[in-house]
Amino acid sequence: MPTTPPTSPRRPTTVAKTLSALLTEPGRPRVTWYGPDGERIELSGAVLDNWVSKTTNLLVEELDAGPGTTVRVDLPPHWRSLVWTLAAWRVGATVLPPDAPDGDVVVTDRPDAAAPRDAAVVAVALPALARRFDGDLPAGALDAAASVMTYGDVVGWAPEVEPQREALAGGADGTVRHADLLATAVGAAEQGPAAGVPGARALLEVGDDRTTAPATALAVLGVLAGGGSVVLLRPEPGDDAARADRIAATERVTARA
Repeated sequence: MPTTPPTSPRRPTTVAKTLSALLTEPGRPRVTWYGPDGERIELSGAVLDNWVSKTTNLLVEELDAGPGTTVRVDLPPHWRSLVWTLAAWRVGATVLPPDAPDGDVVVTDRPDAAAPRDAAVVAVALPALARRFDGDLPAGALDAAASVMTYGDVVGWAPEVEPQREALAGGADGTVRHADLLATAVGAAEQGPAAGVPGARALLEVGDDRTTAPATALAVLGVLAGGGSVVLLRPEPGDDAARADRIAATERVTARA
């Protein structure tokens, strides 16, 4: 008697559904970060969802972010820039590249840099164990390290995403609407770190170039939407050529860009 072949699970179509799908395996590593000075941070599905939810709540409750809000993420490729980008997309906002001249909200690790006069500034400390921003803050700026942790672990309310609004504007990756965000992200993953490997444990090497952060976030979102996980590796000065290979073996990587 003929059998019906198993069907592949449908990919999520929004950031919210992508994060929700991660909770079916809450303890599974989804984003692993290798940063400066031997830093290694592992975010399970539950922990990644928790960080994005808290950040989403801050954007909505503190900064009134939603469709039509522009959020300039002025950070290098990093797990923290990923969280802020996903949270901005979760509320339907438009993410601007780091070198954009404007932004209703500016999320940055260099808050003393020039920002639009009326912009809300959020100062982000990149070191893993930072409990506060190490430096002077401009008047009115929020310290992300202290502020995010005061918000709820579950999104209380978020505005409905408007599909025709821009999710990503300008920069090397062009303009992407929210309606096309997941398809674009999946395409970025399949052309890069997860090429031809469904559910991949993908290794993605990143650098300090801030303008590549949006592309990194897109690729990571695409891998997550495909049921996979990502190892983000920032090479350090003096690294030997085999370090990435050793990390790939340790992390059981199945795909590399």
